[in-house]
This record gives sequence, structure tokens and C-alpha cells, in this order.
Amino acid sequence: MKRTKTILRIVCALLLFAGAFLLIQRLLTPKYVDGIVEGAFVAEYYREKKDHDVIFIGDCEVYENFSPAVLWRDYGINSYIRGSAEQYIFQSYYLLEDTFRYEKPDVVVFNVQSLQFGEAQSEAYNRMTLEGMRWSPAKVESILASMTEGEHFIEYLFPLLRYHDRWSSLEKTDFQYLFQTRTVTHNGYYMRVDVKPVESLPAVKPRGDYSFSDRAWSYLDKIVSLCQKEGVELLLIKAPSVYPHWYDQWDEQVKTYAEKKGVRYINMLEHTEEIGLDYTADTYDAGLHMNLSGAEKCAAWLGRILAEDYHLADRRGEEALAAEWDEKRAAYEAEIQEQKEKYGMA
Repeated sequence: MKRTKTILRIVCALLLFAGAFLLIQRLLTPKYVDGIVEGAFVAEYYREKKDHDVIFIGDCEVYENFSPAVLWRDYGINSYIRGSAEQYIFQSYYLLEDTFRYEKPDVVVFNVQSLQFGEAQSEAYNRMTLEGMRWSPAKVESILASMTEGEHFIEYLFPLLRYHDRWSSLEKTDFQYLFQTRTVTHNGYYMRVDVKPVESLPAVKPRGDYSFSDRAWSYLDKIVSLCQKEGVELLLIKAPSVYPHWYDQWDEQVKTYAEKKGVRYINMLEHTEEIGLDYTADTYDAGLHMNLSGAEKCAAWLGRILAEDYHLADRRGEEALAAEWDEKRAAYEAEIQEQKEKYGMA
């Protein structure tokens, strides 16, 4: 009896320690609900119902340049953007693996800008993608593929080891969103309504070598193979951001690759007039990303291709899904108004 009580005390003590450890870890881990919100994007996907026709994967050139609300409004396409800041191609691959654990969309759209990076460039960007993933073999492999010099796997397993010194910089939001965070995107789309036109662009610097690394190509091979294995169509795109510069030599390599692999590639920079883009009005940061009007134009143009060429059904007649989108559209319109007031555009 005495031994049993001792064991119970030990178990209770361990449970209390574990609970306190997890609570403190949650408190000190960044919440990404104000300021730098990009670290919240990946985790938001898991709160969604998994019944999407189209999944976008990639970096800021997808989550800022396409509006899923317009794909629904104009074509009845249910889509989601699994994007994150400077998402590297190996991270895109493992996010795609992760996505296929939950659903099989009809089409995956991948933005090829990240081919320029064969290795991760920053721990900060790594964490904004990796920390939001749920634990699975795909997350483990993505961490191992991404870690830069000085990073340690155990600090991803237990983020408290990385963020233990945030005590002095805790903010109100760390407590406010301790247990439940708020949504900062619209089906993965990060909205900006303000305008900063393209007035000039830096001179294009020639490169000594325009080749993408073997590692980057190998992960694009993996994306192609995975989509083929799962019976999902893959569409490669280059979003119409005009900066950083997309070299003609890069574009030719992707075109050649796509022809060889039998996948479609669209460089949207070649279709800006058809899309209707106006770089004096449709960007909020001088051409790096689209603002709301630009993202809606890009979605409307690409949506026609998705609907017609990939024979995606118009799902606006599905009562339950349409009701969900009524709520999403209301939140979307409300943020448009909030941002217009914020930027003096109301």
C-alpha cells in the first residue's frame, strides 16, 4: 500500500511538472498574431475542413498574390494556400506530404520562385514554417532538411529550449492567445489593401551561374512524383511579382523541365496585360507582392484556367459548403473595410 502511494505521488509530480513545462513553453513560444504574423499561417490549415479542390504551396508569392475568396465567388472552387514566409522547396515538399495525410485535392499549384534556394537561409524563416506543422514523419523530415548551422532538432521538439529568454519581452498577446489564437489569413491568403506603386526597379544584376542546385531539382522531382503517385494534377507557376527579378535563364530551365516531366508551367509575368494587372495600383510594396486588387485579379485569371482546363466542378450549389463560404466572405469583407479605415482609404 505504501509503495502504491509512493508511485502515485511520483506520477502526480511528473504530471504536474509536464503540465507546468508545457504551459510555460506555450507562453514563451511566439504567437504571431500581431506584427510578424507569417509564423501563424501553417498552423491555421489544421483548423479547416479538409475538402479542398485546389491547394497552393509555396512562399509569399502565393499567400499574398491569390485570393481563395475570388476562386469561390467566381468559379465555386474551394481552395487553400499552404504558404509561409520564404518557404523553401524542401519545406514545400514535406508540407505537401503533410497535406496528403488529410486530403487529396484535384490540383496542387506550386510557385517555382523557391527553386533558387537549395539550402535554408535563415532560422527565423525556418521556424515560421516548421513550428506550425503538426508532428508527423513529414515534420521530422522537414526539420532535418531545413536546419541551418547552429540549429538543433531538440529545440524544435521542445521550443522552450529556444525561447526560454523571452520572459523579458512577453506582450499582452502572449497571455491573450495562450490557449486559443485568432485567424490571421483567409484560407491562407494574407490580405493587404494599401498601395505602393512600382516606380522603379533595381538594376538587374547578372549572375555568374544561373543553374538551380541539384538539391532544389531533386525536391521538385519529389513533388512531381508525389502528385503522380496520389493522382493529383500539378500546376507549376511563376507568380507575377516583378521583384526579386526572375531571370530568363531560370524561366527557360523550368520550361524545359516541365516539358520533360509532362507538367504544365505558367509564367504569369508573361500574362500581366491579360490578367489586367496595373503595377501602379495592384501592389502594396512596389512590386514584391500584390495587394487586394492584384490578388483578386490573379485569382480570377488563374481560376478560369483551373475551372476550364482541369474540369473542376462549380461547388456553389453545395449547401453546407456555400454556408461556410458565406461566413468566410463576411469575414473577408469585414477585413477589407477595417484595412481601408486603417490606411485612410474608406
